[in-house]
Amino acid sequence: MLKIAYHPVYKHPLPEGHRFPMIKYELLPQQLLHEGTCSSENFFKPTIPNDKYILAVHDPDYFYDLLNIKISPKEARKIGFPLSEILVERERTIADGTMKACDFALENGIAMNIAGGTHHAYTNRGEAFCMLNDQAIGARYLQTVEKVKKILIVDLDVHQGNGTAEIFRGDNSVYTFSMHGAGNYPFKKEISDLDISLKKNTSDKEYLSVLKKTLPQLIEQQQPDFIFYLCGVDVLATDKLGTLGMSLAGCKQRDAFVLEACREYGIPVQCSMGGGYSEDIKLIVEAHANTFRLAQEIFF
Repeated sequence: MLKIAYHPVYKHPLPEGHRFPMIKYELLPQQLLHEGTCSSENFFKPTIPNDKYILAVHDPDYFYDLLNIKISPKEARKIGFPLSEILVERERTIADGTMKACDFALENGIAMNIAGGTHHAYTNRGEAFCMLNDQAIGARYLQTVEKVKKILIVDLDVHQGNGTAEIFRGDNSVYTFSMHGAGNYPFKKEISDLDISLKKNTSDKEYLSVLKKTLPQLIEQQQPDFIFYLCGVDVLATDKLGTLGMSLAGCKQRDAFVLEACREYGIPVQCSMGGGYSEDIKLIVEAHANTFRLAQEIFF
């Protein structure tokens, strides 16, 4: 059975004026239930995880400053919204959702997190709506409990996974692959194990051609025991914060290719949803819903 992490705290509203579309975290599970792609049994409710798993990735001083809301105003501005206890709780809960989804993926081949993809969180700081790096925490969790050894992170959000690249720099046990818009934030990129920067208005055909040449080769070379897939839908041409030119159908083909590759190679995969900032919230929800529909079709 497909298992999906969801908690009401995911939809916690930000102050007016912030453009992070939190409403998608409420609408997406409603859509999946309404159309029958999922039932209530597919969803599980994450909690607050053991701090030791977060501290395996993040600097203790930074983490405890977050917990105590002692982050400096300058650091808070980089994160992008006013900090509060509920927002820190939200971030910790998302991390737990990804860790638990890792266990479900090992059992069932795939598991999802309605939220997550907080790939701009560094070891010792947050950026761009990201405070704790959920997939990095999930990767270290799997290695700490000795369930897997070699991990491949496939980050197809339109923004480079700069925090993830920094966290795993020089670590041969986690291979970081980021394919993103060349002109997108972060404007000073970190160095992943493999970075592919795409020009403005890259089409479905161009995008999918590059992905299909790259991913199978990476899997063959790296032989990972586990894959993390960050499936942001901010690759769409309609995205306010993106620079690529993909269609809804192209985005779905992207997800299908990644999930089919994981299935074909027999590698468990955990998916976090990442970004999506199109003007039309219905389009964001539809693009994300496609990922869940495909997971059901391909794995179950």
